[in-house]
Amino acid sequence: MANEASNGRNVVSTKPPPEPSPLRKAKFFKANMRILVTGGAGFIGSHLVDKLMENEKNEVIVVDNYFTGSKDNLRQWIGHPRFELIRHDVTEPLLVEVDQIYHLACPASPIFYKYNPVKTIKTNVIGTLNMLGLAKRVGARILLTSTSEVYGDPLVHPQTEDYWGNVNPIGVRSCYDEGKRVAETLMFDYHRQHGIEIRIARIFNTYGPRMNIDDGRVVSNFLAQAIRDEPLTVQLPGTQTRSFCYVSDMVDGLIRLMEGDHTGPINIGNPGEFTMLELAETVKEMINPDVKIISVENTPDDPRQRKPDITKAKELLGWEPKIKLRNGIPLMEDDFRKRLGILRKN
Repeated sequence: MANEASNGRNVVSTKPPPEPSPLRKAKFFKANMRILVTGGAGFIGSHLVDKLMENEKNEVIVVDNYFTGSKDNLRQWIGHPRFELIRHDVTEPLLVEVDQIYHLACPASPIFYKYNPVKTIKTNVIGTLNMLGLAKRVGARILLTSTSEVYGDPLVHPQTEDYWGNVNPIGVRSCYDEGKRVAETLMFDYHRQHGIEIRIARIFNTYGPRMNIDDGRVVSNFLAQAIRDEPLTVQLPGTQTRSFCYVSDMVDGLIRLMEGDHTGPINIGNPGEFTMLELAETVKEMINPDVKIISVENTPDDPRQRKPDITKAKELLGWEPKIKLRNGIPLMEDDFRKRLGILRKN
């Protein structure tokens, strides 16, 4: 049983984890690993499904309400005998028999979570409660994709897992920030009270193919604008920083965390740090040198800097990102051009 916590103190479960079905130990029963992925039709979720399906011993069940996800992201697996897709909202109870739960369901882009903030916090709180209840009932291990947003506008740089954050509890982003913080609380409370095997990943900015083109996140924004010959809109002051992790690296980190012996929270992200202006210049140079870069007003509570300390991920998971931004952008460009129907100029 894993026993480390974010504050460095040991957390000892008061109860052993629930046992799964007795059939799992029966000699005649050659069961596959049954894995549930909530939000599996989304950007990161669908790439996770692709990787899990590569293992012929995995059966994968995806639940998604398609608020930000798309069946198209999973089209290669529909009809596969080891794959099942269910239209379902995690704020409602779900009864399935599984061994592992990757709980990714939640809108992650400001455009989407600000559109329906009440639904966002219900997804984070009630959805996580439902998934923990399921994990308790069937004895499954559960991984929560939390977020770097739990650090808010950080006063510590780079951010380590023992930093408690600087979050506005009543701002326009709070439905997401505080929702994920409560989700982490619930995970540890179920771990301590019921012995549930938990894993918590704090994921930082991730990019790659299948991102929603107009989701308001900076990499997809800049790429779509450059491909459409539109000015790249850098939010003032332009010196705020982010780090960008390619999606295949992110998926590798999540699977290593799930399969390992550590509860987390563990930061998973790329420590390469870029200002928004630097990112715009990079996209302009690589995608469309003719576009202009203009400044626009910033959104409320936008963090000034964001960079993960991934010491724990390196030491405990043997994980660090491999793909640099300049190598990842062309892979994402090909996907965006195909979906936008805009060919590269000769």
